[in-house]
Amino acid sequence: MKKARASEGARHQSLSRYSTTDSYPDRLEAIRVAVLEHDIEPENMDALLSRLPDAEGKPLRFGTARKPRSKNGWLIAYFDRGLPFVVIAGDWSTGAEMKWVAHSMDTLTAEEQRELRCRMAEARKIREEEQARRWEARAAAASRRWRSCPPADPEHPYLLRKGIQPHRARQQDGELVLLLSDFSGKSWSLQTIGEAGGKRLMAGGKKSGHLIVVDGPNDPARVLICEGWATGCTLAEIDPAALVLAAVDCSNLQAVATGARNHWPDADLIVCGDDDRQTPGNPGAAAARAAALAAGAQLALPEWPPAAPLHLSDFNDLHNWQRGQR
Repeated sequence: MKKARASEGARHQSLSRYSTTDSYPDRLEAIRVAVLEHDIEPENMDALLSRLPDAEGKPLRFGTARKPRSKNGWLIAYFDRGLPFVVIAGDWSTGAEMKWVAHSMDTLTAEEQRELRCRMAEARKIREEEQARRWEARAAAASRRWRSCPPADPEHPYLLRKGIQPHRARQQDGELVLLLSDFSGKSWSLQTIGEAGGKRLMAGGKKSGHLIVVDGPNDPARVLICEGWATGCTLAEIDPAALVLAAVDCSNLQAVATGARNHWPDADLIVCGDDDRQTPGNPGAAAARAAALAAGAQLALPEWPPAAPLHLSDFNDLHNWQRGQR
């Protein structure tokens, strides 16, 4: 299974932390602890906390330790009598999010609670609008890069190692370039694969619910949905009449499967899952079953011959192993 990075909605967390101190430094320390506990790692925590007043009622963006130049971190603060009272923060690149509250909401009057909720709702709207603008900007960048790339070389080392054709993949220097789109065909992000097989998603691109069209007809009678692109290539070569879609990872399977059902309500829909036999809970198969159930689709998993090594997990693995046995 291709391990999913945490993405839009994948790791949303919320926690209220209560403190009765009225010391500004004590509240800053409580905020520091809350931010780090939720896996939000500013590039410079002290600098961020020193700018807390700048975040009064509006998002303050900051670089994270993982991506210091991308400013994927955001923070909004509310003050009462000169002290931080509520702080909401998150990391757009991972989906992590937290809420810190200095006191229990029960200590506020009904009017104060209503005012706080209104302020937080307005901040949420601003935050969501900012995220939508960022996604649109990355979508435009993805489309520009995609259009600039020529079709992939069939002799690319990754393609040869996986025993697959390039299908609709493109290439820039040594990287295969794959387009993530929605069901209308709009570009949203890119995935690149290097010669050694290293995979990267475009920083800041929107993945959830979006897909890689591997190959197949535009008006399909049968749609096959899998996790990874290489697996999708194998499926497209086994069943050229089907439209094959890759969801990138198991966390995105259900969104893509239900989207496909809505887009092609009369098509024969099959979720072709990974079989992570050596991973506790078999997350690939579990996600594929859930996706098939949600979309009213059939489920297909690799059928392993008795001699097949246990580390094999997907249809591309099975195909290549069988080819080597001949």
